[in-house]
Amino acid sequence: MKAISVQCTVQSHRFLTPTVFELTFDTDLPIEFKGGQFVSVIVPGAGPGGRDLRRAYSIASSPEARPFELCVKLVEGGPGTNYLNSLRAGDVFKGMFPYGDFTHQEKPDHGVCFISTGTGIAPFRSIVLSEAFQKNPPTHSTLLLGVREENEVLYDAEMKSLTGKIKNFTWETCVSRPTKDDHGCSFRGRVTDYLRSLSVNYPFTKTDYYLCGGGAMIDEVKKILMDKGVEKTSIHQEVYYKEPK
Repeated sequence: MKAISVQCTVQSHRFLTPTVFELTFDTDLPIEFKGGQFVSVIVPGAGPGGRDLRRAYSIASSPEARPFELCVKLVEGGPGTNYLNSLRAGDVFKGMFPYGDFTHQEKPDHGVCFISTGTGIAPFRSIVLSEAFQKNPPTHSTLLLGVREENEVLYDAEMKSLTGKIKNFTWETCVSRPTKDDHGCSFRGRVTDYLRSLSVNYPFTKTDYYLCGGGAMIDEVKKILMDKGVEKTSIHQEVYYKEPK
């Protein structure tokens, strides 16, 4: 599927958490994509000398669903996120998609573990909602989301509903700094703490891992997995941002 330029018309804008919003849109041309791919949004006049910028956002909705959905973290001073946050129903923006190869690759007799922080869940939501994944699920699958506070958990009710729909699918939420004792999440701590806590009986070497979120998390998770004997070829990553050193 070759990326094409499209005109996108906003259908809705709403906040999912205090810092994350959902933007839905339709396109003037038909688009097909695979779960895990992204759209390159044109941010007008935000570059040096008033030139346009391009910013990449994973599509959060399933390949079969319309309108398309983006799950965007509002970042102070971020030209892309602030531009998208300014749009409302009826507004139009330009984009190019689909891009990317961060898609689920089926492997016989292997399960899958999707590990995300914050809006890094977007490509994984698209994958697990897809007809391809639901009709032919892996031997086991886990979607792991890490957030700082419990009010930042995304898609909780929806993912819980999938645990009864997709065979051997589990949904785990990790909160590192909960504001309440009864935070309602699966695990208190980071996603890296969760991985370290797994039983020796967990099929580490019979699982493929997809990592999406901050660079520090990804680096730490990769080290944990390789210490568990996981091959590099079983680890796939999409870095959303690198923390300054």
